[in-house]
Amino acid sequence: MAQARLSIDLSALCANWRMLRDAAPSAEAGAVVKANAYGLGLDRVAPALAGAGARKFFVAVAEEGAQLREILGPGPEIHVFSGHMAGDAALIRGASLIPMINGIDQMLRHVEGLPGHPFGIQLDSGMNRLGMEPAEWQALRDIALAQGPRLVMSHLACADEPDHEMNTRQLSAFRAMTDGIEVPRSLSATGGILLGSDYHFDVTRPGVGMYGGLPLVGAQPVAHLSIPVIQTREVLPGETVGYGNTWTAQAPTRVATIAGGYADGILRAIGAEGWLWAGETRCKILGRVSMDLIGVDVSALDGDPEWLELLGPHQGVDQLADWAGTIGYEVLTSLGARYARDYVLS
Repeated sequence: MAQARLSIDLSALCANWRMLRDAAPSAEAGAVVKANAYGLGLDRVAPALAGAGARKFFVAVAEEGAQLREILGPGPEIHVFSGHMAGDAALIRGASLIPMINGIDQMLRHVEGLPGHPFGIQLDSGMNRLGMEPAEWQALRDIALAQGPRLVMSHLACADEPDHEMNTRQLSAFRAMTDGIEVPRSLSATGGILLGSDYHFDVTRPGVGMYGGLPLVGAQPVAHLSIPVIQTREVLPGETVGYGNTWTAQAPTRVATIAGGYADGILRAIGAEGWLWAGETRCKILGRVSMDLIGVDVSALDGDPEWLELLGPHQGVDQLADWAGTIGYEVLTSLGARYARDYVLS
């Protein structure tokens, strides 16, 4: 079968969520499942997390929230980071979503279009991305709080760098804007949870760490990607592999061509540094990652492999990200639709 296999370990996912939950015992742990659960499949990931105990979910846009409501049914809270955008009222009402209001225009749209419908508030504590800035919040605070928001949140810009001064600056700003309010507060995703109890408040938002990514050291691998070998060949000294002749054999080399490429979300930039695994043997990528195919050095193997592993216990999404000069989030969310997917829940 010339189709790569992506196996998602839901048991590992839930174990990682519990690790983040237990790291902030005074707070309720939600779950961030935006972008199709970071590319791993909302329809399977969200029910598994709900089964593990998650009752608050976070998505990027109302359309994702409506899809999630169909999957989970009534009960769990679904918070929408983008807030109440124009045209969202029907989705917000029909799917019982909680938009995180980002400014006065969204507040007016919400209270006029859906009076009495639940909402939350997002504050900008210094990231300058989404949320009310301090002056806007000061002007709107009493009016907004009188409407009974479900949650007040902000987002940390540098939580993956524990010693970055931005963390304490944002913590101070968030406290200055919210201390004394009688509304649950949330500041931390994965990185913020690991900064310690000062950052935990009432609700945390586990994200990339659940899916096996840094900065959650010790996270269990969730995504396992194995790619079939289509053909092997002997390449002689002086011959090249792949587009652009970027790799030239210096010695006789056994090369396997595997059925995966950048059309499957395997980032083209990993080619120069990347490796795959055959059992316990590491095998170097040769030349460029092309749309559907990759050349791999299998000279160290006794025979021709049928499959090679790109993601799994030997290397996770952050290793691939390092090779590509990016972050694990991009590796996860780039995983393509051509894979034969299976889910494991023990």
